[in-house]
Amino acid sequence: MADAISSTSTIRWDTIEAELDNFGCAILKAVLSKAQCEGLAEGYPDDKQFRKRIVMARHGFGRGEYKYFSYPLPDIVSDLRQSLYPPLASIANRWNELMGITARYPDKHQAFIERCHAAGQNRPTPLLLEYREGDYNCLHQDIYGEHVFPLQVAFLLSKAGEDFTGGEFVLTEQRPRMQSRVEIVPLRQGDAVIFPVSQRPVKGTRGYYRVNMRHGVSRLRSGKRHTLGIIFHDSQ
Repeated sequence: MADAISSTSTIRWDTIEAELDNFGCAILKAVLSKAQCEGLAEGYPDDKQFRKRIVMARHGFGRGEYKYFSYPLPDIVSDLRQSLYPPLASIANRWNELMGITARYPDKHQAFIERCHAAGQNRPTPLLLEYREGDYNCLHQDIYGEHVFPLQVAFLLSKAGEDFTGGEFVLTEQRPRMQSRVEIVPLRQGDAVIFPVSQRPVKGTRGYYRVNMRHGVSRLRSGKRHTLGIIFHDSQ
């Protein structure tokens, strides 16, 4: 499964950065193979690799469930976290500068994780999500403590239109004194979407300002849908 590293090396990060700037999200196409997707999804029942299971309905998060991986992370999850972080850190540092946020992110993910752990955020946040017919994920933000990396990545592990119908990834953007803008992101098996955890910069007539972002998943009409979420900061 570690072949995911080579697939990320061909990404056109200049194009990805432009899409994130313009639309607040960007798609990485065919990062994971069919076998990698199926291997991850088939591992969902194996509780030995997870630290916690969340049933969304119990917390008002929606319907469906997800599980947080334990350390040590599976190789493919660790590889994706480490290989995607450096180019995203460059984008995140530029965004924070534009938004007047003082936090900056080191070049290597391990250095950032050490910062999280020093602050008591030492629980891993990468997760697997499972949705069945009628399930959905309410709009939310994945913030787990003081140290937050402002971008995250979600990989679709199932085949849209075959394994499930419905279940679209939804992103909303709230600009000051304006109605919310909605982005529906079409993904195929093995694709990923990069999107903000909570906010992004938008250029206005008086310079850049912050807009609030939330993400979720629409109701599954049929079947079963699995997703891998890569969050780069750890949890308290």
